[in-house]
Amino acid sequence: MSRRAAAYRVAVRRGRGGPVDAEHRVTAVAWVEDGRAPGGGAGGAGGATAAAAEAGPVTFFRSCCKPFQALPLVERGHADRLGLSERELAVICASHSGGRVHVAVVRGLLARLGLDEGALLCGFHFPQDDESEAALRCGRVGHSAVYNNCSGKHAGMLALAVAEGWPLADYVAADHPVQRACVAAIAEVCGADPAAVPVSIDGCSAANPALSLTAMARGFARFAAARPGADAGDARERALARLRTAMQRHPVLVAGERRFDTDLMVAARGALVSKGGAEALQCVAVPAARAGVALKVHDGHHRAVGPATIAFLAEHGWLEPDAVAALKRWAEPVLHNHRGLEVGDVRVFPEASIPSPAGAGSA
Repeated sequence: MSRRAAAYRVAVRRGRGGPVDAEHRVTAVAWVEDGRAPGGGAGGAGGATAAAAEAGPVTFFRSCCKPFQALPLVERGHADRLGLSERELAVICASHSGGRVHVAVVRGLLARLGLDEGALLCGFHFPQDDESEAALRCGRVGHSAVYNNCSGKHAGMLALAVAEGWPLADYVAADHPVQRACVAAIAEVCGADPAAVPVSIDGCSAANPALSLTAMARGFARFAAARPGADAGDARERALARLRTAMQRHPVLVAGERRFDTDLMVAARGALVSKGGAEALQCVAVPAARAGVALKVHDGHHRAVGPATIAFLAEHGWLEPDAVAALKRWAEPVLHNHRGLEVGDVRVFPEASIPSPAGAGSA
């Protein structure tokens, strides 16, 4: 196994090549699995249990951990018993835009469970999908938690509770068996001791653990390396492979149109699995390389995520040049003012320096 890291500064420049208006510091870590099967317990494939505070900043896993929160539902056989489709598994792992397709899949899953939208405890927010937002704001449809970007994850948690016979009321409570199972699965796949991992309340009210970027990258490397079917070592590995395949085959359900996760997976033609989270955390699985990437913009500004993630993947040969070209609007965003005039750009540079044009200041 090996770990690789890089640090970047993402510069926001006013005027092409002009002075720097703002900058964001970024740390990226990659973990590459060896040739052995990616074990499911703490420590993984022959490795010692990793402390949560190992190399790399420690931060909350936010929505990047959604595929691992889905593990108890899949590895315990409940997804099969409930007859869940790939589309439903993809939306369970999603931070979706709240578009019609996303809402329809979540509603279908709830109906399968005999539940309505009132069972969701993720709360309401206006979605990123323009059509759904307009319908909600003008009152054509009523406010509902089904439009929350985490509603798929919560439907999956409700499915776990139904399948296990656990109480549905307050399934988001930290001491509820659903949350205990999800946090344990996240910690274990990342090589951490569940009892030693700090846990807080996420934006959707579910429990969310904090881990080092190295631990997150390790988890996504196991996600990348997991083998399906008869070749898998255990139920956890099969579950990881099944969830990864669902995300690869349904990238629009994982996020939505004009969203970075969806655009990255489409541009990579299924060679990557991408999952972003709040406060500018980004994780990527690279199956062909058995590698996982965890990247954090330290000030939490999302405009730095695309440039830094694309730069890191390209540097390691994990994103083909044609994919990089297709992602130009994410790799090198152009800034426009309210009249639509081009006023600057966003570029990524190594941590050591940001080049300044002749005669221009750098601050």
